[in-house]
Amino acid sequence: MLTESRQRHSEAASASGRGRVLLVTGMSRAGRSTALKTLEDMGYEAFDNLPLSLVPALIESAAADAPAIVVGADLRTRGFAIESMLETLDDAVGRTTRELGVIFIDCDDEQLERRYTETRRPHPLAGDRPVMDGIRLERRVVSALRDRADLLIDTSHLTAAALKRLLAGHFAQEIVGLRIFITSFAYRHGLPRDADLIFDVRFLDNPHHVPELRPLTGRDPEVAAHFEQDPGFLTFFSGLWRLLLPLLPCYEKEGRSYLTIGVGCTGGRHRSVYVAERLAAELRSAGSRVELSHRDLAISSSPAPIPAGARVVAG
Repeated sequence: MLTESRQRHSEAASASGRGRVLLVTGMSRAGRSTALKTLEDMGYEAFDNLPLSLVPALIESAAADAPAIVVGADLRTRGFAIESMLETLDDAVGRTTRELGVIFIDCDDEQLERRYTETRRPHPLAGDRPVMDGIRLERRVVSALRDRADLLIDTSHLTAAALKRLLAGHFAQEIVGLRIFITSFAYRHGLPRDADLIFDVRFLDNPHHVPELRPLTGRDPEVAAHFEQDPGFLTFFSGLWRLLLPLLPCYEKEGRSYLTIGVGCTGGRHRSVYVAERLAAELRSAGSRVELSHRDLAISSSPAPIPAGARVVAG
């Protein structure tokens, strides 16, 4: 999410990915390397984990012809000191007439501990202590940098593909208009952490309680007919549309290039899926560029919020 205090800082760069200098940082093993590689694939000239004393000269040199630049740094980077690092980068970027944006990649402590355990790699601050001690110390060290971030991405339950979509939505080199991503989800598997707007549709009549509709999903015509016959749904959706439609040009005017909308119900199978599908169709008809996903549609009764076979971001 974009922090309100940093919104103005990113407005000029939001009209186009060109001209940006991005700093990608965050918690170790949260996915910084994956984010950096993704941005490099998108055409950014990347500098990763170099001594910070060398970075200003590289930025000024690359600024002459590179359309966009990304710098990767975390506490393992030589010279990593938050205040002096940001001041140095701000000064260097300012001399190129570009603007500095900060992306902070975060993750739950328990997930970070699991990633260290699975890879059998020591935490850089843990020493002889447990991994969790190193994680907690690192979180205190980088807290000010997290507060300074223009964009915070939590990869606790994020696939590599979802991370790529997020970065492309916010930092594509050529951006024309507002892009909208809609996802349905199940509340029992947690909120989508990257959502800007969330709509709770658990009040709608639940097809799960209708035996012939229970095995179906919100994509099936029988379930659609169930909702279309419910006057409560029509009243709700009409109100949702009247609320949302005037907001979109406001987001675009304020420099936003990407908007994520979450639609949730209990199981993520019927109500949220149908509303997300209907909303995406209406927005496309109105001329918006829309991507649609159903986060929990394929999930079994297991509480894990990652679809089977999905690769979770790490590194």
